[in-house]
Amino acid sequence: MAIALLAPAGRTGRRAAPETAPKATWQAVRKAVRSIEQRTPAHRDRAIDGLRALALLAVPTGHWLLGGFTLDADGALHNASPLSAFGLLSPTSWVLQMLGIFFLVGGHASVLSYRRAIEQGGSTGGWLRGRLVRLGRPVLGVTAVWALLLPLLYVTGVPEATLRTGATLVVQPLWFVGVYAAITALTPYCVHAARRMGSWAAAPLLAAVAVVDFLRYGPLADSLPSWLSLLNLLPGWMFAYQLGVSWGEKRLGRRAAWSLLFGGAALFAALLLFFHYPASMVGVPGQDRTNSHPPSLLVLALAAAQSGAAILLRDRIAELLRRPALWAPVVVINLSAMTILCWHQTAMLSAAVPASFFGPDAVPGLTLAPDTLGWILARLAWLPVFAVALILIGRTTHRFEAPWTDVTRLRRAVAAVLAMGFAVFALGLA
Repeated sequence: MAIALLAPAGRTGRRAAPETAPKATWQAVRKAVRSIEQRTPAHRDRAIDGLRALALLAVPTGHWLLGGFTLDADGALHNASPLSAFGLLSPTSWVLQMLGIFFLVGGHASVLSYRRAIEQGGSTGGWLRGRLVRLGRPVLGVTAVWALLLPLLYVTGVPEATLRTGATLVVQPLWFVGVYAAITALTPYCVHAARRMGSWAAAPLLAAVAVVDFLRYGPLADSLPSWLSLLNLLPGWMFAYQLGVSWGEKRLGRRAAWSLLFGGAALFAALLLFFHYPASMVGVPGQDRTNSHPPSLLVLALAAAQSGAAILLRDRIAELLRRPALWAPVVVINLSAMTILCWHQTAMLSAAVPASFFGPDAVPGLTLAPDTLGWILARLAWLPVFAVALILIGRTTHRFEAPWTDVTRLRRAVAAVLAMGFAVFALGLA
C-alpha cells in the first residue's frame, strides 16, 4: 500500500528494544527509499510527478488552514473561515490554489497516455473508460463509507447539523473529480485543438470566461440570471488542461511559457486593482462574489502564471527529484492521489467532531471561531495531527484506488446505492 511505504516495516520495529527502535525505523525508511528509486523507470518524467504532488498537497493544506468551525448553542459544528476576519491572509490562497497546476499536469499526462493507448491498438472509448473508472472507484468508496457512518454518528449523539457540515466538507473536493472527469472525456478534442492552434489553443477558453465575467459583473449584471456563471465551469477549468495538452504535444515552448507567466501576472494584478475582483481565491462567508465556484477570470490569470512558471522550471524540478530522498515522497503522494483528495476532510473531522463535545472554548484551533491570531497559531499546530490522521485513514481506504477485482456486482450495486444516499443528504435534498 503506497501510503504506508514510509511507515516502519515488518516485525523488526515492534521487537526492537526501545533504544534501537528509532534506528530500525530509519533503516526501514532508507530501504523503502532505495526500493522506490530502483523501481522507477529511467524514462519517468519526475518533474510532472513532482508538480502533481505539490498541487495535491496544496488541497488538504488549504482546506485545513483556511477552513474553521464554530459551535452553535446546541453544540453543532458549522463552517467558518479565518479569511472573514483576516482579509490580509488572502494572498495565502494565491499560493494554495494550485488547481491550475493540477489541470496542467493532468492534460500533459493524459495526452501522453492517450497517444500510447492508440499506438498500442487501443480505442478512445477503452482509454476513457479506464481513466474514468480510476477516478470513480475512490469517490464511490468514500461516499458509501460516509453513508454508513452518518446513522452511526447520529446514534452516538452527534447533532444532525454537525453531520450536514461534515457531509458538505466531504463532498466539497469531490466536485473537482466530476469536472476533471468531464474534461478528461474531451481529451481527443483538446489534442486536435493543440495540433491545429499550438499554444493558442487555450485562448478561446480564456475569451469565453472573460465574456461571461463581463456579463455577470458588468452593467447588465442585474438583468441576467444567476445561473449564467455556471457557463464558466467547463472552459474555466479546461483552460489549464488545454495548456497541458499543448505542452504534451510539444506545441508550447519556453517563449510561450514566459508569455503565460508575465501575461497571467499582469492580468491578475489588473483584475484585482482595477476591476475589484475578490482577493481570495476561495469562497469567503458573507461575500457575494467568489472566484472559484465557478472559476472567474482571476482563476485563469493565476493558472496562466503558474503554468508558465511550471514549464520554465521543469528541468530544474526534474534534476532536484533525482535525489532519492526527495523522489520517494513524490511517488507515495502520487500513488495516493485520490485517497488524499477524498479523505483529507474526513481526517480533519476526525479531530473536530470529538472536540465539539467539549464546548466552544475547550479546544483552540478546532471549535473556537477563527477570528483571532491565537486561532491561526493553534490551527498550524493541528496540521501535523490532521496529516497523521489522514495517513492512518489512508492505510485502510487506499484499497478503493485499486481495481475491485474481488468485489461482486451485488456489493458494487450496494455501494452505488449508499453513495447516492449520501449525495442526497450532503446536497441538502433530504
